[in-house]
Amino acid sequence: MAKRGESGGDAGLFESAAPRPFADRLRPRTLDEVVGQDHLLKPDGPLGRMVAARRLASMILWGPPGCGKTTIARLLAHSTDLHFEPLSAVFSGVADLRKVFDAARARRVAGPGTLLFIDEIHRFNRSQQDGFLPFVEDGTVTLVGATTENPSFELNAALLSRAQVFVLNRLDDAALEKLLSRAEAEMGRPLPLDADARAAVKAMADGDGRFCLNLCEELFALPGGTVLDTNALAATIQRRAPLYDKAQEGHYNLISALHKSLRGSDTDAALYWYSRMLDGGEDPRYIARRLTRFAVEDVGLADPNALTQAIAAWEAYERLGSPEGELALAQLVIYLGTAPKSNAGYTAYKSAVRAAKETGSLMPPKHILNAPTKLMKSIGYGKGYEYDHDTAEGFSGQNYFPEGMARREFYQPVERGFERDLRKRLDYWAKLRERRGEE
Repeated sequence: MAKRGESGGDAGLFESAAPRPFADRLRPRTLDEVVGQDHLLKPDGPLGRMVAARRLASMILWGPPGCGKTTIARLLAHSTDLHFEPLSAVFSGVADLRKVFDAARARRVAGPGTLLFIDEIHRFNRSQQDGFLPFVEDGTVTLVGATTENPSFELNAALLSRAQVFVLNRLDDAALEKLLSRAEAEMGRPLPLDADARAAVKAMADGDGRFCLNLCEELFALPGGTVLDTNALAATIQRRAPLYDKAQEGHYNLISALHKSLRGSDTDAALYWYSRMLDGGEDPRYIARRLTRFAVEDVGLADPNALTQAIAAWEAYERLGSPEGELALAQLVIYLGTAPKSNAGYTAYKSAVRAAKETGSLMPPKHILNAPTKLMKSIGYGKGYEYDHDTAEGFSGQNYFPEGMARREFYQPVERGFERDLRKRLDYWAKLRERRGEE
């Protein structure tokens, strides 16, 4: 005789009585209860319209952890009477997919369709992603993939062409506040927090609803009568690690934010993004390299000392290490943010590169070629060259472009910083060159 708990019915009984994580207990039961994604789920939103028409298209849900991707997929299936079949790309392979597709094909004969939900879909390789295509195309399954990574980089173009991409938002302060209120309603008592600590909990969650509810579970487990301020909160619960992957999109987003803040001379914003990158575990040497590039590309000769400062800060970091050396890079961020900006040198270089490719193998004019042999002298090498230091102005005004190529003005300094002086100097030489042409 089977013991109690071994039969399917008894197992289900014990499973239903088993403790469930707080976040799972508060999981939304309808799409109306989902927070923070109204742009997709409201009646005139794209998913709201699909549900109203009871016709789902295959889709990719792209968003940060804890924003509701899995919940939305499950509720979409429930709202359209589709069988919900979840898989994780981390734990599933080709054999698992075949079983799902066979079952979906058999189920389709009986009537109900299948919503195949694949969590972390970007972890499937290219050939596995290609394997979805025939089953998506013939309607065997409606595919809903969830990913925290940019689909443009991680998913096949063929798969993307057959699925709509919907971007989910990280949960904002208002959405997280709704979750806190739901947690309090579930427990029948307020969280043991003062107003500042409540705000700190939402900041710690960093847009992740699941993490926010897990924090609530920890807080409700504290002894009765406890009321935490921000200091006590920090000592009681763990801070959420920032979302930052040094090899993925977060890395490129933050360095782009740092670079563009510096270009816009917003020193405070630049310091913030610099600190975010360090907090996420970025290698300061990578930041130093990018700041040095900025000194050349975006400050340039408007402040020639910017490059010197960049190399010095980089070297200071190498000598001091972390965390002391990070202050040298912070000083560099401030210097670059407050420096006058010019990309004239960068633009000049790119223009010169294009011209070099266009003109091919044009020879330099003979008067600027050395003539170490008699033969070379006899065919005109070096003939007519004027030694600039021997002229009254230290400037001969001779032509140094190839014969057959019109003179080009690649470098056009701006009226900022040191380049003001360079502009005056170039204008003066242009007048001397023009005067020489008239003689």
